[in-house]
Amino acid sequence: MPVAISSSAIAETYERGLAELRRRFERSGDGLAVARGRSRLVDEVIQRCFLQLVSEGVPTDCAAIVALGGYGRGTLLPHSDIDVLFLFKDPKQEAKYKDSLSRIYLDLWDLKIRASATARTVAECGRLDAENPEFTVSLLDSRSLTGDAELFERMRVQILPRLLRKSGSQLIRLVAESANARHAKFARTIYHLEPNVKEGPGGLRDYNLAYWLALVQICSREGRWPAPQMLFERSLQTELDSAFEFLVAVRCFLHYRNGRDDNVLNWEAQDGAAQNGVGMAARNATPAEWMREYFRNSRSVYGAALQMLEEFAHGKASSQRTWIRRRSRSRATAVTVLNGRIRLSRDFTFGNARALLAVFQQMSESEVDLSLEARRSITNAASLLAGAEEQRSFWPHLRAILLGRHAGDALRAMRDCGVLDALLPEFKGIDALAVRDFFHRYTVDEHSFLCIETLHRLKGSSAEWPRRFSEIAEELDKPELLFLALLLHDMGKGGDTEDHVVASVDIAARVLERWDLPQEEKDAVEFLIRRHLEMSAAMRRDIFDVNVVAGLATRVGTPELLKMLALLTYADISSVNPEAMTEWKAENLWRLYAATSNFLNRHADQELVHRAMHASAAEKFSSVPRNLLKELEPFLEGFPQRYLAIYSSEQIVRHLELASRLWHDPVQLTLVPYRDLYEITIVCKDKPFLFATFAGALAAWGMEIVKANAFSNMSGVVVDCFYFKDRFKTLDLNPSEHDRLKKSIAEVVRGERSLEHLMRARAGLKRATPARVKVKTRILFDDESSSHSTVLEVVAQDRPGLLYRLAGTLAEANCNIDIALIDTEGEMALDV
Repeated sequence: MPVAISSSAIAETYERGLAELRRRFERSGDGLAVARGRSRLVDEVIQRCFLQLVSEGVPTDCAAIVALGGYGRGTLLPHSDIDVLFLFKDPKQEAKYKDSLSRIYLDLWDLKIRASATARTVAECGRLDAENPEFTVSLLDSRSLTGDAELFERMRVQILPRLLRKSGSQLIRLVAESANARHAKFARTIYHLEPNVKEGPGGLRDYNLAYWLALVQICSREGRWPAPQMLFERSLQTELDSAFEFLVAVRCFLHYRNGRDDNVLNWEAQDGAAQNGVGMAARNATPAEWMREYFRNSRSVYGAALQMLEEFAHGKASSQRTWIRRRSRSRATAVTVLNGRIRLSRDFTFGNARALLAVFQQMSESEVDLSLEARRSITNAASLLAGAEEQRSFWPHLRAILLGRHAGDALRAMRDCGVLDALLPEFKGIDALAVRDFFHRYTVDEHSFLCIETLHRLKGSSAEWPRRFSEIAEELDKPELLFLALLLHDMGKGGDTEDHVVASVDIAARVLERWDLPQEEKDAVEFLIRRHLEMSAAMRRDIFDVNVVAGLATRVGTPELLKMLALLTYADISSVNPEAMTEWKAENLWRLYAATSNFLNRHADQELVHRAMHASAAEKFSSVPRNLLKELEPFLEGFPQRYLAIYSSEQIVRHLELASRLWHDPVQLTLVPYRDLYEITIVCKDKPFLFATFAGALAAWGMEIVKANAFSNMSGVVVDCFYFKDRFKTLDLNPSEHDRLKKSIAEVVRGERSLEHLMRARAGLKRATPARVKVKTRILFDDESSSHSTVLEVVAQDRPGLLYRLAGTLAEANCNIDIALIDTEGEMALDV
């Protein structure tokens, strides 16, 4: 039987203590005091539970009861789990007392303390398990609670240092691998709009990581536990302590706010933290100001963690090379690279801005980072860039940095050291700026750096679309202008203006004038910024409509600017979030680029364009048997040129085959996987509400439509294709549902089954979670982009059945849908 304490004085004391800690936090905002206070409360609970067992006959030296992990560090957040070790002298003791001690574990759960308990012998603690290195890591933070204190001391003072002496390098390697995998999940950046305070880069896990790596390195070398002041240089320790207090306060705030161990700093939490001044001296900061303070602290932690990781990675083969050597009148000074970090000799001083920027040029050309000491020295020297007389000489150095393969990392270091602010004061407006929308994942400055990084990573890629865009990148005469445009393209978001594009162009004009770029280069950069949304907007039209292509070609003007604009668009979309640049978008962007490029090369002779189109169509079907060609000609009559452009000859022949079977069944369907989606093709005779019916039937099945094409020929035969996500894995998990889906849609189209009946079950469903971003509905009518149709663009909050309702409304107004373009970005649906 477990010790009955859930309604005892122990439980009452614990609950009363928790309530007092919360009141104290609401008054002071001191998260560290809360974490330490809860640790003491849990200590008391475990100690009193153990005393109860002792009073029942369990000997005090049966085992050592040990706190591990965050609990062992004495910093237990309000809703964090606790980890406890029952440490036994030998297997015999473990077998005898393990069950008795497990009653403590049960009592903790009775108190709603989520606990994990493990049992080990001292000998087992002296072995590293490569499959479970986390246990050995948890021992680094071990703390004796009660029981056999001598046994704990033996493990702590003798066994564990001996293990680290023997296997410390292996443990560090395993910890580093885990950390690198974790960082990769977060794109190796701290600059997320909604960061994870615990697991994300620069979070509390990285603070612990830096501590563990420093501890193990020293202990494995010296065979004993180092004094706390030996782990880090004093100024770094002060910086990390301050960051730790801030992050603990933030995580404590999140736990109280959410009522659980939820560590994601979402937008609503950011508002609350700013209002309450969490981690800051004053309340009522703006969310943007508060987030800048968050990123400042996170940056300190992430930098320390990365340096520790890289020092280990280079530790076995340390090499030093001098790449800059300058001689003063009295002595030689040097900048060196050691263990992947740029280091400055103690007597090195930056004499001018050129020497300062040369460090970042080296970073952009090589995969190296700044040591913490170099980072501080450069931060102190950043004022060298503030003089107006230096401004005209900046561009050649920045140009070299932008052209380096590792330009993104160099620019981040320039930002972190204040160099970018000094070089480009306007950058302060977007430094760590979190602009909230429905699909961006990163801060404005990080998005710009990722854009530049994305283009550099095109080179050498074997994937289809990156490889194609890499080919046109290699053709650019002045790629540095494209990189500069990417650096400046969102600068206007730091102001109060509604149109950030106009503001960005104005800022760029001032910067380019200050840096004294030639007028032709100024014009190119300003054009790219002014038009950086142009191709994204064109992709929402029919990219096979000659008027859309002609309009884009007219606005761009030259093949060189078109190449740069296409690459800018590719980088801009790709850097919104890791999922933004789908294969479909990349393909459409490439097709738009190719069509516009062809138009620019042939625009002088419109008749040649038409002849080329006929010739290309004939060539497309050159492998089709002659008897099928005779059937194809009447079938193709009336389809728009877009139909021939987007479907292969094999697909079109399959459409013809489906159409030839309409006499047997008036609704023909095929359903096939398409990349990460499904493609359903419907061929039937046209009739009112047809497109709306298809969309509604798919919505009724819970499918999320992401793309659709609708065509009809002169004979009234419709070929509609929908590309959709199977959100509930209905088709993936149940292959038999493929036929049932097709049958269901066919019955609705034939009028044998009521669409309203199918939709009714859907109407009662609500979103799993409320929309976090409200999207304002926008409707645009455009009579100029197409010579034969009116373009209707609808931007609205995404919701189940939206396309069905839009198409149904158009059908009720006797409007015919020639082409439908569907896209979903976050919680926004865009239908054209």
